[in-house]
Amino acid sequence: MRDAYIVTSIRTPGCRRNKGAFKDTRPEDLLSFILSTAVEKTGNLEKKDVEDIMVGCSFPEAEQGLNIGRIASQMAGFPVETTGATVNRFCSSGLEAIALAALRVMAGWSEVVIGSGLESMTYVPMGGNLPRPHPEFMRRGAQVYTSMGITAENVASRYGIDRKAQDEFAYQSHMKAAEARQKGLFKELVPTPATRFVVQKDGTYKRETFLQDVDDGIRDNTTIEGLGNLRPVFAANGSVTAGNSSQMTDGAAATVIMSEDKVKELGISPIAKFKFYATMGCRADEMGVGPRYAIPRLMKRSGVDLKDVGLFEINEAFASQALYCIRELGLDLAKINIHGGAVALGHPLGCTGAKLCATLLSNMQQHNVKYGVESMCIGGGMGAAALFELCE
Repeated sequence: MRDAYIVTSIRTPGCRRNKGAFKDTRPEDLLSFILSTAVEKTGNLEKKDVEDIMVGCSFPEAEQGLNIGRIASQMAGFPVETTGATVNRFCSSGLEAIALAALRVMAGWSEVVIGSGLESMTYVPMGGNLPRPHPEFMRRGAQVYTSMGITAENVASRYGIDRKAQDEFAYQSHMKAAEARQKGLFKELVPTPATRFVVQKDGTYKRETFLQDVDDGIRDNTTIEGLGNLRPVFAANGSVTAGNSSQMTDGAAATVIMSEDKVKELGISPIAKFKFYATMGCRADEMGVGPRYAIPRLMKRSGVDLKDVGLFEINEAFASQALYCIRELGLDLAKINIHGGAVALGHPLGCTGAKLCATLLSNMQQHNVKYGVESMCIGGGMGAAALFELCE
């Protein structure tokens, strides 16, 4: 198989659901902007060169429905010949889209493909607008529909992840993110047009557009004491709180992938190679343990030793599950989410896999790290992981 080269990987800011900068910005606008910008940032590439666009989205309905992979690409000005598809593997949808895009290049089916992710949790709520679990299957498989918060409590209680450890992890996530924002280390972030409706003196609303250039969920004034005062939200005597859980967020991200021939033709210096991708199932009622199983499968298939991986982006769906996976795998905390994770930066579901790719590659470049791994747990009881190799 051919190599799949990543030449551009960028993201919008992540903004809080219902309260953040993107609360009045339709998801199609976020996605069409980041798709168009990804092409603009790729030297000598034109939209007509992009053959297909894969878009990860966890709840592809309403404003995110009707195959947003096709609709947003048309809104972004891609030619009618450029195709688009929407991909759903819940929390790893964005990474799944990148993997599928890479596979098209590796198989020789395409020369240029974009893998991307999108989620507006403001417009489409967690679970979708009309969830309909199967009534008969519920009698024997209800755990597949388990609330994510309950799964986080299950991980904490079953594997001894105490409240103090969770709050400390959450605190560090905010501190790392705050420092990265202050120092301008989010090189992958692109200032993004946002919409707001402003009340006028006569009671009418005026639509305005502004540029959002920061992740607005980072709380640099977070304290251990403040986190400790928050009440559990999923179990009366539990340890999972709003403070040590990921934030619900709006955002989009895109990654341009090319064949070696196309890279040479356009004279582009690639960032990294997309090397391997693995998924692994686990018990649905403790879905957060997914990375603990997906990462070893990834490393076994790739032949790369886990000790040789210089940086990790492991999605912080909940502090409890992230801590469990890190401990079980014996990973060095200094290599993980070095600029903060989803507790501080948000977890825009279908976008997260694409967002973490952009962050990981940017950090690999900044620190000259050869191998990087991205991983996350997935609703329904799964884990996913991908390996990237920095180009010299």
